[in-house]
Amino acid sequence: MTISVWRYSHLALAVSSFVFIALAAVTGIILSFAAVKEQIPYYRSDDFKHITLSAALPAIAKNFEEVTEISVDANQFVTVKGIDSTGKTVSAFVDPVTGRILGTPVKQSEFFQWVTALHRSLFLHEAGRFFVGLACFLLLLITVSGSVLIIQRQRGIKRFFTKIVKENFAQYYHVVLGRLSLIFIIIIALTGTYLSLVRFGVFPEKKITHKIDFDKLSTEPKKKIADFAVFKEVLLSQVQTIEYPFADDPEEYYMLKLKDREIAVNQFTGEKLSEVLYPTTVILTSLSLDLHTGRGSIIWAIVLAAASVNILFFIYSGFAITLKRTANKIKNKYEAGESKFIILVGSENGSTLRFANAVHQQLISNGQTSFLTEMNNYKAFAKAEHIVVITATYGLGDAPSNAVKFPALLEKYPQTHPVHFSVVGFGSHAYPDFCMFAFHVNNLLSKQSWAEPLLEIHTVNDKSPQQFGLWFETWSQHINLPNMALSQDLNQKPSGLRELTVTGKTAVTHTEDAFIVHLQTNWWTRFNSGDLLAIYPANDHRERLYSIGKIGKEIQLSVKLHEHGLGSNYLYHLAQGSTIKARIISNEHFQFPQKASTVIMIANGTGIAPFLGMIDQNNKNVSCHLYCGFRGQSSFDLYREALAENMELQKLQQLHVAYSREGEKQYVKDLLARDADFITKTLKEEGVVMLCGSLAMQNNVIELLEIICTERNGKSISFYQSRGQVLMDCY
Repeated sequence: MTISVWRYSHLALAVSSFVFIALAAVTGIILSFAAVKEQIPYYRSDDFKHITLSAALPAIAKNFEEVTEISVDANQFVTVKGIDSTGKTVSAFVDPVTGRILGTPVKQSEFFQWVTALHRSLFLHEAGRFFVGLACFLLLLITVSGSVLIIQRQRGIKRFFTKIVKENFAQYYHVVLGRLSLIFIIIIALTGTYLSLVRFGVFPEKKITHKIDFDKLSTEPKKKIADFAVFKEVLLSQVQTIEYPFADDPEEYYMLKLKDREIAVNQFTGEKLSEVLYPTTVILTSLSLDLHTGRGSIIWAIVLAAASVNILFFIYSGFAITLKRTANKIKNKYEAGESKFIILVGSENGSTLRFANAVHQQLISNGQTSFLTEMNNYKAFAKAEHIVVITATYGLGDAPSNAVKFPALLEKYPQTHPVHFSVVGFGSHAYPDFCMFAFHVNNLLSKQSWAEPLLEIHTVNDKSPQQFGLWFETWSQHINLPNMALSQDLNQKPSGLRELTVTGKTAVTHTEDAFIVHLQTNWWTRFNSGDLLAIYPANDHRERLYSIGKIGKEIQLSVKLHEHGLGSNYLYHLAQGSTIKARIISNEHFQFPQKASTVIMIANGTGIAPFLGMIDQNNKNVSCHLYCGFRGQSSFDLYREALAENMELQKLQQLHVAYSREGEKQYVKDLLARDADFITKTLKEEGVVMLCGSLAMQNNVIELLEIICTERNGKSISFYQSRGQVLMDCY
């Protein structure tokens, strides 16, 4: 609940202010370069910080007939106003050591003046200044709420900079760049807010008044300015302006305006006539201007520009995250407690949710009260008359991640009155455990005293809209709503597919053996080993996924040929030069870890595919060790040559192969048990273990790793999984 409050606050603040913040960021980037431009060419003296007024003023006076004012800007350039030796009125940059004229101040370009006005007030005068100030304050709140969300995400402030799981591009870099630029954005927002408050008089400025006793002014003893005690004490780097006396009159004096005070000095004796400290608001205003504008420091101006670019990226990535979350979010018109129909969905990647949502929307359209939620949210539903369970099966007959709690919840929360139930299972006949979890759920419901089956369990192969439509038609008749009809969108394959060209393919020599396919993409297509390629063999909704190995600039797939396999037969019968349409799915949680000192790769069968690409791309020679299992040597021959070549190039340090039907008849698990010490050392030294292959292999290996880690390192395998040291992509 707490994280939701912070998340919604973060979103609400961003939505309400993003236009003003975006304008401020864009103009801020431009003005950062203006701050850099003002410092080029360079007019600052090398020994500037050590020059006293007693040394600088006489040197400057030698090159001018008369000096009326000396000023030092934020860049520490010294400007003199006065009359030069030819009698001309000048304003010039000078070298404070020699008094030599270095250049002439140039008025800021009209473009930068225009951008400055837009940045400060949006051309709306005082009203615009108010909106800009408000936007700065909201940016400060956005930064604070964002920081809280990161702390909650990282489970504590001490883990603020620990590793982030890369779920997707927008989410990952929103957090990573947010952490890096956090301090700088806080400074921009805080100083902008403060300057606006000063502008509107929230912090009233105290008027500086000097109390000078003119009756006691004296012209004796007369001293040279180089001998004035105060000029010997004050450094030029402390000065903002020095106003010279207008005439040889005791009542005319030097006025030194320093960074923290003003000092009036007798022009004849050098006596300090008055000294007034600036109020805190004046000092803070000057500091805020320096920090907010980058004046006086090229490096800081560039940092501000980078922070402003990040602000623009945060606007984009923040909305991208929100849209993605909204797209996958279940929307309900009615509360669970008031709904007649309860639809429970179990889905690992969201595809089953489309079908459940189609039923939900049809019920709403026909005036029914319907509530759609995940199976993990099951509870007692006060007015439910029908419960519909639409679920996929994950792995070897297991529940999808959003349905794992359902069996326990079903026992914990019995319905208080009779309810009809109907179960629809989604799966694929390509796997032996077709819809096993759906059958398990149906059996559990059948045993409940309150549950009454409306229909027999119905299964859907390969997300077939036709098979799902058959169930829906029968079910709608049983609930006396025969006029409902499903959307035709369920029958369509995704749009925006990429065209790939077949550049090579190996032949199969044994029944149900594997083969390799090489596919060429467009030059602008970005992908990595470990990503997934989705193909549509029948040119309809049916999708098949394959792990990608990136070899050079091509996609390499390793595919096992099944006698009646829809995807494998389609790929195997492609001719060289033919094209297919597919989509690349980013699989960012299963990428080669560039910063790990050691990487252990574990695979069986065609699960070796992404590892072949990762090893081929291992140009930094990270220590890689591959453990792989095959039925026999003929199955491994397909990959032998490429792996041998990578071992010669030191991209692969060690190769361990287990054959389950030949020789010692070992499995990958046996090789890992043999090298338990090496695995222990790798995890202890923050190395990474990667698994790709069948779920049966994954379960066996994880069971072994749990024993190894617990006995030798005193930590569960989940400890290393949470730290991103155990990565899995099994099927």
